[in-house]
Amino acid sequence: MAGRLPFDPIDEARRQWTAHGWADAAEGMAAVTSIMRAHQIMTARIDAQLRPLGLTFARYEVLMLLQFSREGALPLSKVGGRLQVHPTSVTNSVDRLEADGLVRRLPHPTDRRITLVEITDDGRARADLSTDAVNSVFENPGLEQAKIARLVTLLSELRRGAGDF
Repeated sequence: MAGRLPFDPIDEARRQWTAHGWADAAEGMAAVTSIMRAHQIMTARIDAQLRPLGLTFARYEVLMLLQFSREGALPLSKVGGRLQVHPTSVTNSVDRLEADGLVRRLPHPTDRRITLVEITDDGRARADLSTDAVNSVFENPGLEQAKIARLVTLLSELRRGAGDF
């Protein structure tokens, strides 16, 4: 990415929105664009921590979900549901994790239609290493603690309103 800009491009976009007759949408545009840019920033920071460990955030999330599960294994469909991602994304992540020996697919013991994904010992070790790396971002996301709590509350309201939970 090029160097730091001498102005906030989202503020400029808001000004342009208003100047072009879309004042009613200008604040919403600024909010949505700010969230999307913040997502890019956080993704880049987390990816920088996970890349040396051979993971992406999507694969890390699968490992952690399995690590936190009671049995260390879940049906593929539950992985997607709990991570709120498309089944194709789960399949891609599990394929890569399996190729790296971090998870394995198993038949369900009582239902042949269900495939389980189970974390391996190597997967648990990689999840632990990765959590140490990712926590460096989580411990300092770039805002003061009080602002973090307010942000989480606001985003929870947005997610609830969208039917996320």
